[in-house]
Amino acid sequence: MIDPSLLQGPLTGRLSFRPGAAPVTAPLPPGRHELAFDDNGREAVLVVPDGLPAQAPLLVMFHGAGGEANRVLPHLVAHARARGFLLLAPQSMFPTWDIVIGGHGPDLQRLDRALSTVAAHFALDPTHLAFAGFSDGGSYALSLGLTNGDVASHVIGLSAGFMNTFSQAGTPRVFLAHGRADKQLPIETSAHPHAKRLLDSGYDLTLQPFDGDHVIVPWVVGRAIDFFLGMPEAGGKVILPPNQE
Repeated sequence: MIDPSLLQGPLTGRLSFRPGAAPVTAPLPPGRHELAFDDNGREAVLVVPDGLPAQAPLLVMFHGAGGEANRVLPHLVAHARARGFLLLAPQSMFPTWDIVIGGHGPDLQRLDRALSTVAAHFALDPTHLAFAGFSDGGSYALSLGLTNGDVASHVIGLSAGFMNTFSQAGTPRVFLAHGRADKQLPIETSAHPHAKRLLDSGYDLTLQPFDGDHVIVPWVVGRAIDFFLGMPEAGGKVILPPNQE
């Protein structure tokens, strides 16, 4: 028999982190900060802009397979600085995220610690805390975001391949973007069935196809940021192929 406590633990992708669970100390100054761990793995990177509100929005961005923080940060740093939100870029211990290799493990634990570190320095806005990612990172964001929808208010999957959820909590808003010409992860076998599953489960979904392959597109990132920060015209719009409407 499965121990019921395991259904709420790291084996199922559940985070122990909760916004506001610990007191906030002195904030970190504006700029780039490396959040080191004691396991000799790659640091998480935190970008702190000037002029954060009293409750700071936070976007967590997961890189793709074989990637690193420095490959995804350039797509988002200007948005974070211009629009005033914290940007956290964790880095996988191995070439891709633990859930892709064999199940939740060190990356989930390191994310828990990185989130707790950020929350120790900033009061986070629980209504604007997004998990986002590209490719394998998008799959990771979808899987963790739906599993921890009581932590993530928004989930952004850019060219994501899969969703792996043992259990689901909360009702985060979801934004999916995918290239119509994606050869690596075809839209017909990824974003379209993801969208149907999410709609059938009652999620607030925005599906944004675009003309292109397996890439990050600047205007799509802009729409995703609008969606995250609550611009009405950027959210709640569902676009599906005719046979799935």
